[in-house]
This record gives sequence, structure tokens and C-alpha cells, in this order.
Amino acid sequence: MSSEHSSHSPKPRVAVVFGGRSSEHAISVVTAGAVLSAIDRTKYDVLPIGITADGRWALTADAPERMAITDRQLPSVEQLTESAEGGVLLPVDPSSREVVYTEPGAVPKALGEVDVVFPVLHGPYGEDGTLQGLLELSGVPYVGAGVLASAVGMDKEYMKRVFISYGLPVGPYEVIRPREWDRTGPNGEKGAAARKKIVDFAADHGWPIFVKPARAGSSMGITKVDSPEGLDEAVAEARRHDPKILVESLLRGREIECGVLEFEDGPRASLPAEIPPVTSHDFYDFEAKYIDSATGIVPAPLTAEETGRVQELAVRAFDAVSCEGLVRADFFLLDSGEFVINEINTLPGFTPISMYPRMWQESGVSYPELVDRLIQAALRRPTGLR
Repeated sequence: MSSEHSSHSPKPRVAVVFGGRSSEHAISVVTAGAVLSAIDRTKYDVLPIGITADGRWALTADAPERMAITDRQLPSVEQLTESAEGGVLLPVDPSSREVVYTEPGAVPKALGEVDVVFPVLHGPYGEDGTLQGLLELSGVPYVGAGVLASAVGMDKEYMKRVFISYGLPVGPYEVIRPREWDRTGPNGEKGAAARKKIVDFAADHGWPIFVKPARAGSSMGITKVDSPEGLDEAVAEARRHDPKILVESLLRGREIECGVLEFEDGPRASLPAEIPPVTSHDFYDFEAKYIDSATGIVPAPLTAEETGRVQELAVRAFDAVSCEGLVRADFFLLDSGEFVINEINTLPGFTPISMYPRMWQESGVSYPELVDRLIQAALRRPTGLR
């Protein structure tokens, strides 16, 4: 098989795991293509492993050129698999890192050991601590945040609760849990109390509001709502991605992002970027980011004081959630001059147009060096309690 390597190779073996069951499947594939292109093949052996939309782990072609968005068409793991039925097994056994390939009616084939996993899965079932937990059980080092930090970084409700507890500035928000929207009121109306809760929130903080999945990314499932009449449709769209939803007020100001990268002496912040208003879209949504390739300004046109402040807040957010490896922290710079943190992303996009690599490029760390630093940091870090 094209992806098979000797288990005795002197080079560390990196398994790039991508795809997955979340609605961000295609963006994960695009990210994987960029990472595969950047890994130094003279320094590392590489094993691409894709997870299909239904959760099957598959051996895929090492073909970054087939992982891009082409003519507005999104790629998938299924388009890259070498077999429609074959599967990859990662043993849950800390004494062995042997990866096995299986096909119905065939003898399992050893693919050699994996030294480190580079997960580029976005969203639930990959970025949320589930994959990280599997790798901890397997004793395989991996790039990025651990189980707790991944879970907190995925769930915007608990992320904000942690930020508040650490004194980080957070904008107004409300949470609607699944049972609240599903509950039938005294008049037989489903979700009446939850709907009132959202309307009351908007009355306190003003329309428009944003309704979004609590545990999703890439701006999927988000709707800007201008009045109560648009609520039901917005909630339905958010709940397509997650039964728990988050409601946020509109923060009037500039969108600023900042990357954090773990160096040998601790986390450091990149030069920040600014996401300017997207005139062709109501806000910086999925299509603006990935289909129409709306882009940000790097470095952000901030004063030296503002740059230092947002860098400080980004590192504080990284530490508050106990992150490892990398984080992209997203802020609003309000008209009052105050920075408010919106969220962090523990596995930010690594597509060629993604802001995280661009911010580090402007900060003196090239894309290949960034990938190498993340792999080396993962190889240094043990699994287990740390």
C-alpha cells in the first residue's frame, strides 16, 4: 500500500488524522491537505488517516492536491479512501503503537508504529476531547490541547464560564439547553419558556442577536436575528449542529484575532489580525470564510498598547483553559477601547487562507516551521496526567 512504512524507520512517524463526523468534515480535509504539504518528509514519515462522515477510520491517499476546495466543491474523506470497506485500527494499549489495516475476508496488515498523531479534526468527535481521550488511552502523543482543554474549548458555554472565573472580559450571553427548547408549556406550546428567555435577553441587550450552536465551529449554524419573528428558524438551524444553543448580543467593534503557540519556554502570542466587515455577507460566516475566501488584515492596524493588550489576553486565555500546543483567540475591540474575548479555538484552521498560520508567518514563523514546532512539542510531551 502506498501509505505503508517500515516500523523500524529512524524518522518519527506522524499520523495525520482528519475528516470526522462533525459538520466541519470538509474543512478538516482541507486543513489536512495543507498540513500534509507542509510536513518535512526528510524529517518525518507520514501516515494519512481519514475518518469518514459515518465514523469509519480509513487509510487514505497521501494526496494534498485532492484535498482543496475546487470550484466551490467541498472535499471529503470518502473521495480519498483506498478501499470502501477497509479500516484502520489504533490499539487502545499503551504498550503498543502498532496501527493495523483490516479488510473483510483478509488477514489484518500491520502498518507500523505511530510516534505522534497530528489531529486536524474540527468540531465534535475530534476537537472536543473525544479523540484526545482515545489517544491518552493508547499512550500515543498528539499535537494540541488535552482532554479537558479540548472539551472546554469546544463548549462555548463552559469556555465563557472559565474565562469569567479568571477575570477575562466576556460579552453578554444566554444558554438554551436541549430540554428547555423541547419542554412543552402549560398552553401546549413547545419551547415557549426558552423562547421567552431569548426574547427577554434581546430586550435587555438589544436586537440583533446571534443564535449559534454551543459546540460547533467554522461559523456553521450561526444566524443573525433581527426580531422575534426570526427566532424559530434560527434555533432550528443551530440545533441541526448541536441540541444546545448559545445566544449572544451584538458587540459593536472590530474583530481581532491572535494566535498563541507553545514554545520551549512557554506560550507566546503572535501579531494580531483584524477581520474587516464583509460587505457581501451579513457577518463573517462559513461561506465568507471558506467559499468566497474573505480574508483578514495581518498585522492588525492597532496601536502598540492595543497589540500588547490583546497578546496578553490571548496568553491568559490559553493558560485559563490549560491549553497546550496552539490556540487562536478571537476578540472584539469595542468602541470604548475595551477588548472582549469571544472564544478560543484549540484546533484552528490550517488551510492556506487560515488566519492562525498567517499571523505566525507575519510573526516570523513560517508555515512549515509552525507545523514542525507543533510536532516537536507533542513528541516532547508525555501522555497521562501532566
